[in-house]
Amino acid sequence: MGAIGVIALNAFRESLRDKILYNLVLFAGLLIGFSVLLADLSITEHHKIIADMGLAAINLIGVIIAIFIGISLVNKEIERRTIYTIMARPISRTFFILGKYFGLALTLFVNVSIMLAVFLATFLLYHVPIEPSLLQAVQLIFVEILVVTAVALFFSTFSSSTLSAILTLGIYVVGHLTADLRTVAANSGSAAAKMVVNVLYYLCPNLEMLNIKGQAAVGIQVAPEYLMLSSLYGLLYAGVLVTGACLVFQRRDF
Repeated sequence: MGAIGVIALNAFRESLRDKILYNLVLFAGLLIGFSVLLADLSITEHHKIIADMGLAAINLIGVIIAIFIGISLVNKEIERRTIYTIMARPISRTFFILGKYFGLALTLFVNVSIMLAVFLATFLLYHVPIEPSLLQAVQLIFVEILVVTAVALFFSTFSSSTLSAILTLGIYVVGHLTADLRTVAANSGSAAAKMVVNVLYYLCPNLEMLNIKGQAAVGIQVAPEYLMLSSLYGLLYAGVLVTGACLVFQRRDF
């Protein structure tokens, strides 16, 4: 196994030891269970309520894990001063960052898989047909989580944990609002507002492209081409951010 694989497995084990992961997965299970309760209280749209709240729970918990674990991947090593021991070994800094990212990606994959299993079990319990659109939505949710993880990792290479969390959360919010903000700026007539929003629009990830939860909840599938292009867009954006994290970390003094 290469250096990246070893670092990734160690990051995966460390993440599993962190109690926040188990608490968040439990919380996701409670949210999905709560969706069943609301569905029971609703006379109509029983299936849609379960699908809506289940997908929202998977998305929310995945993003929370990505932010709070992602920002600690590098900072935890620095705070514990274990970074000096790691850097003293013949390990490339690029391999270190890549290993940390892939380790967290594996952790997130396991957690999303667990939440998806609970989600699908809820459907089977109520004898609700599992539409392919739900799996499409979860696929893009995971891609979005990978993007958020890359954002958190990028900021963690040069800023504190608190600032990294704030910046990552800000990028996440803006990533879902860029199109709306651009429309508002275009109607405002302010040249400065247009310029700022245009910069945000092109720099921040368009996370709404990865949001098909509304269509999936009512059983509407997106075209395979859209699914592929959206996934490719998210993965390329994450790749650019991880590359940037590697370049920044290479220049950092320890």
